[in-house]
Amino acid sequence: MATIAPPAPPAQKPSSGGRGDDSHLSPPRGYGDDGRGGGSAAFPLRRYYTGMWFALAPVVMLFTAFTSAYVVRQGLSEDWRPTDLPSILWWNSAVLLASSATMELARRRARGMRSGTAGGGLPASREEVDALRRWLLITSVLGVIFLAGQIVAWKELANRGIYVATNPSSSFFYLLTATHGLHLLGGVTALLTITLLVARRLTPGRRTGVAVTGIYWHFMDLLWIYVLVLMTVLK
Repeated sequence: MATIAPPAPPAQKPSSGGRGDDSHLSPPRGYGDDGRGGGSAAFPLRRYYTGMWFALAPVVMLFTAFTSAYVVRQGLSEDWRPTDLPSILWWNSAVLLASSATMELARRRARGMRSGTAGGGLPASREEVDALRRWLLITSVLGVIFLAGQIVAWKELANRGIYVATNPSSSFFYLLTATHGLHLLGGVTALLTITLLVARRLTPGRRTGVAVTGIYWHFMDLLWIYVLVLMTVLK
């Protein structure tokens, strides 16, 4: 009795590279620790830069609102008495400018170093990593000195009998300097964190962390100069 054999299943077309059907699971090009492929990060590192600029936008809006309120309140009130700025603020400004310079030295050093995990090249030497860590620590220390100087400035005003509620001008002084100080404290925290991470292991992601932190730190420097000019010119 004749039988009919079932048709043979179609032969699977071999995939390139011998990886079978799992080739679609490989990460897309342009992704990874260095943003050029070969890593396991979920997104390119360039998005860290975009995220930082988006994070700075609310800070800009906040100080823009403070400036508008400052100008309007000064023009409409009869109880506005200019607040003489403590002299330590000028020394503080020099400290912050110096910290911006050391931050830039750290950022450039990190950019010129290789991690050895992507793009080829030998990993950075221990001496190079220590130098990077040293510049980051110096920047952090200068930031702490600046914050301590702000506290001294507030105490100097208090010794003169000038407090938050003394007059509108002093209220804005405390408000602007305290808000800037809180944001700078966040920058010091970020600096100390990235310093610890770099000391443990230098990776492309951590080098990018140094660069992104540098953007924030330079922005805080420029913001302080703006605040100081505002309180000096429009006092």
